[in-house]
Amino acid sequence: MSEPYRADNLLDRVGDAETRQVHYDQEMRRERAILDRQLPLDGGDVLSVGCGRHPGRHLFPRPAFRITGVDLDEAMIAELRESGELDDGMVARAGALPYEPGSFGVVLYRLVLHHVVYQRPLGPVLEEAARLLRPGGALVAMEPGRWHPVGGGLALANRLGLGPVMHGTPDDIPISPRDLVRGARAVGLDPELHAVTFGWRRLPAAAQRALHALDGAGSRPRLAPFGHTLMLIARRP
Repeated sequence: MSEPYRADNLLDRVGDAETRQVHYDQEMRRERAILDRQLPLDGGDVLSVGCGRHPGRHLFPRPAFRITGVDLDEAMIAELRESGELDDGMVARAGALPYEPGSFGVVLYRLVLHHVVYQRPLGPVLEEAARLLRPGGALVAMEPGRWHPVGGGLALANRLGLGPVMHGTPDDIPISPRDLVRGARAVGLDPELHAVTFGWRRLPAAAQRALHALDGAGSRPRLAPFGHTLMLIARRP
């Protein structure tokens, strides 16, 4: 479960909802583009862990894909099932998922693991994902990167105990791209890393759109680790 959010933090005073939406829309476009290119699937069973209100239906559309969601909010799971965003779901948490080995073709963590690492090491969670994947399946994770200037700044604020003051919560932990890749390899998966975006939702909209041109180079190995939002695709052999 995420820590309580402090609404009067400093960064939430920068920008407005319309400006932030420019980033969110680009993020979703880029996620789709990368997965369409790197993980072209015709359908299958997807597990969305810590699904929140955006369990990944923009990436895995109906009826070809069946999405099972897990989250700690039972009412939200029910709403998502009723709306069709989820096909099935239950209350559960990463690291203690009650599914049989090899149950899913994709295990998705969309902006989840950077909260998990506040509470526990990533290793057991990645090991669980590898166990739940069928042969040839893939773990897909989108997370804020620590090597981006914004990620580095947030990591420093967290170390100084200023997380809630700066960005509202202590459990928003940008992840090192090296840790993502090494963690996936350690559990027997074959990882690749991409930068989803290089921009930041609090930049002026014109500046964000200018940086969109750089996003197309986000799959270059030397550039990918420095993305604001990273995508890990880690396949089970």
